Amino acid sequence: MSYWKKFVEFFTPAEGDGVRARDSKGHYKADDKSTASVNEAYKDGKKPKSKAKPKAKAKRGRGRPKGSKNKKK
Repeated sequence: MSYWKKFVEFFTPAEGDGVRARDSKGHYKADDKSTASVNEAYKDGKKPKSKAKPKAKAKRGRGRPKGSKNKKK
């Protein structure tokens, strides 16, 4: 990692880095639904933004091949 990136990361807080909070046994903590403004499941209290999923390609049917001789008349 370059020195400039280290310098910038040192002075800017990481937002939503996605580090899950753990209890004393090392298990993941659950979110307390009674506190709407804070998410206890993550260390910084904010859930990271989810990444966009790639769209599925359109499937072609298994019907008659294009340009076949047995077309409907």
